[in-house]
Amino acid sequence: QVQVVESGGGLVQPGGSLRLSCRVTGLVFTIYGMAWYRQAPGEQRALVSAINVDGTKNITDDSVKGRFTISRDDAKNTVYLQMTGLKPDDTAVYFCNPGTFFSKDWKSRNYWGQGTQVTVSP
Repeated sequence: QVQVVESGGGLVQPGGSLRLSCRVTGLVFTIYGMAWYRQAPGEQRALVSAINVDGTKNITDDSVKGRFTISRDDAKNTVYLQMTGLKPDDTAVYFCNPGTFFSKDWKSRNYWGQGTQVTVSP
């Protein structure tokens, strides 16, 4: 059974930083690309960033480019999202997701956790 567990969210002031973590078990982590999505209230879930199987390539949404960095630690079955320069518009529930990384595209697999809430507010 695949389990996806996100952590690291919280309340932070504008300009602050957070590091999200996501541990995935129940699948062969090293053969999957990994991604972070986010969903703000009243909006659809949207891709934030994705990373390929060996961590050498990534896809990052323009809204977070230069501020967010995705990385992975295969020894820990864990993917991270380092977030800096946080803005109120970054407020959302953040989800990680295993899938398939293409050179310019990402295909999600239907494995989801509960997400972790990030709130950016003065």
